[in-house]
Amino acid sequence: MALSKTAPETDVSIHSTFASRYVRASLPRFQIPENSIPKEAAYQIINDELMLDGNPRLNLASFVTTWMEPECDKLIMAAINKNYVDMDEYPVTTELQNRCVNIIARLFNAPLGEEEAAMGVGTVGSSEAIMLAGLAFKRKWQNRRKAEGKPYDRPNIVTGANVQVCWEKFARYFEVELKEVKLRDGYYVMDPEKAVEMVDENTICVAAILGSTLNGEFEDVKLLNDLLVRKNTLTGWDTPIHVDAASGGFIAPFIYPELEWDFRLPLVKSINVSGHKYGLVYAGIGWVIWRSKADLPDELVFHINYLGADQPTFTLNFSKGSSQIIAQYYQLIRLGFKGYKCIMENCRDNAMILKQELEKTGRFNIISKDKGVPLVAFSLKDNSGHNEFEISDMLRRFGWIVPAYTMPPDAQHVTVLRVVIREDFSRTLAERLALDIEKVLHELDSMPARVNAKLAIANGEVKSDLRHAAVAAAKKTAVEIEKEVTAAWKKFVLESRKVNGVC
Repeated sequence: MALSKTAPETDVSIHSTFASRYVRASLPRFQIPENSIPKEAAYQIINDELMLDGNPRLNLASFVTTWMEPECDKLIMAAINKNYVDMDEYPVTTELQNRCVNIIARLFNAPLGEEEAAMGVGTVGSSEAIMLAGLAFKRKWQNRRKAEGKPYDRPNIVTGANVQVCWEKFARYFEVELKEVKLRDGYYVMDPEKAVEMVDENTICVAAILGSTLNGEFEDVKLLNDLLVRKNTLTGWDTPIHVDAASGGFIAPFIYPELEWDFRLPLVKSINVSGHKYGLVYAGIGWVIWRSKADLPDELVFHINYLGADQPTFTLNFSKGSSQIIAQYYQLIRLGFKGYKCIMENCRDNAMILKQELEKTGRFNIISKDKGVPLVAFSLKDNSGHNEFEISDMLRRFGWIVPAYTMPPDAQHVTVLRVVIREDFSRTLAERLALDIEKVLHELDSMPARVNAKLAIANGEVKSDLRHAAVAAAKKTAVEIEKEVTAAWKKFVLESRKVNGVC
């Protein structure tokens, strides 16, 4: 759901020059037109507006897949009118989903027999997958507390402050306290020792992130498991782990097979992964896999006789398209293990190329790690003359969409630029981006500090008090101006833009 920020009375019509041969009158913007218009006109009107969107291939803010092979595009279009929930009518599509669940479960080392079926489900994305996993943990914890005759009205989850916003949504929507381990300068993921210290008898699970959206780093799930095993033994609790592998789940098995983060660890009871990220499928498709059937309470699974057959379902919605499920199966059998491994290695290598080019400038601190999601997160060593927000804004002139954001507490004083390396981001593009960043830096260096301040407030979304602050700073020294503008930008981002929603 998108919340409208535009009042209907501010703009009452839509115009299209190219459609004028078909339509003379303007169309109302916020109510259905009285009459029909030719299909050519409808297409042209919408196409004209969409031209103002960013180029998905140059959207380096997003982890989401923006390119697939033409053969898969054909399969997607052929299935675009299939409603996945009609399982009895589309049994082959249901079978393909089950195959995907079993393939992914075995990729994550689920303890399954040769003929044993895995427990999991396809979702719209990792957000729904996390909601489902969280509900399973909450219900299991409540059932156990009820059986023990103990209160069950104050569940909590322990996470790092670097979690994606969907964890906050789960906590708020389903009335679970979110206990966040704060970050610190130089350490931008959850500290396992501090996380285990925060665990109490009301903790339904600890959520570890395999690939933080902030800097791509993998959290140490193995250490978390070992510390939690020790605490469970001492306390008699049975606190489990969920791994949010939205970004890293389709990376680690292929290029870091020695890394223990999955069902090889006994306390890992469920894992989510985004098929539309490094699963290499268009949005939106996600997966949630449980270690065993015992980890998904049966009372959460609905059995529906809607269209002539028993349909077991555990989702937050009902109808959804079949295309992305079919596309996921295509990628799994088309690429195989070696194909995925090759793509992930190429992404990692291209990330290293960009990192090396940025390091050559001598202007940046690299925040991302070599072992993790293939991205480059970096910040200016010296932002007294200009800041990361200005760089992000000026790169848009070259077509690049590179986000700038501040870290969550207690590292909010650190501002970061982030470039996500996807399959369709080539080495040539990496080198081109590095050159354009250098151009931006040289241009900013040539500007007086006061001009930099004006550029920093040029974005129309910035609140008016920020503009007033910059104007009032006009008589101050260059360093004072930049400090004030940077502080105002950070305040704006913290108040108006949820950093961990960028994915």
